[in-house]
Amino acid sequence: LMVMDLLAIGFQYVSALMVDALKIFQSPSPNFGNRRDYVTPKMVVLHYTAMKSSDDAIARMSDPKSEVSAHYLIDKFGKIIQLVDEQKRAWHAGRGCWGEINDVNSHSIGIELDYYPSIDESFDKRQLSSLNNLLFDILKRRPEIIPKSIIGHSDMAPERKRDPGKNFPWKKLSDKGLSIWPENVLDNGDVDWPIFKHNANIFGYRSANDTIEEWLNILNVFRLRFLPEQKGKLSPIDMGTMIALAKDWPHVKINNSQ
Repeated sequence: LMVMDLLAIGFQYVSALMVDALKIFQSPSPNFGNRRDYVTPKMVVLHYTAMKSSDDAIARMSDPKSEVSAHYLIDKFGKIIQLVDEQKRAWHAGRGCWGEINDVNSHSIGIELDYYPSIDESFDKRQLSSLNNLLFDILKRRPEIIPKSIIGHSDMAPERKRDPGKNFPWKKLSDKGLSIWPENVLDNGDVDWPIFKHNANIFGYRSANDTIEEWLNILNVFRLRFLPEQKGKLSPIDMGTMIALAKDWPHVKINNSQ
């Protein structure tokens, strides 16, 4: 890996200052395409690699046969490695939706964290510090991306993904202005699946077929991020938290004329 080479084929770096300040390294992957309709990214999706080493993850994301990639990988020691130019469409999100966005790959920047959930208990502080710095830089350069639009892979693919996992410190990220956290949560004792679904849809969660299995997946990934200790059936605290998220951080426009 070489320190950012501004002449690297396929890479269009925003500024030498950003490169120098973040000490970003490059390992260009061939796994990318153009963003559909040439849209600009409006969100960031956080993943974990679930591989034994960052080298293994880079090798997989650089193998054309794998058909996967991400814009950035941050290893356990905090090294930031760019694989795909932000202007290009990396292949990190697969099938999945969030809010009113159906093609997450075209609308997002993907960041992989070098983390193996069956081995690693917590994320390394150096890794999280680099993630914070990278996100601060992205938000500064791209005002169309706002903290509520920094989500987890599990948020947009609840039926098949669980990353970045229960140990990821979403609250600390929110405290730094890099994500969101529910506030003013009310526990009124009422449990109502239709109300939960309605507010989950407003916040951004999507269910393709509206089956109980899909909604249980959504409940599980929602808890994974916001209520990691919560278990069992839909509860008043689940209700209050989801209602607060939908009220303060909607990803779907509501038609109030009806």
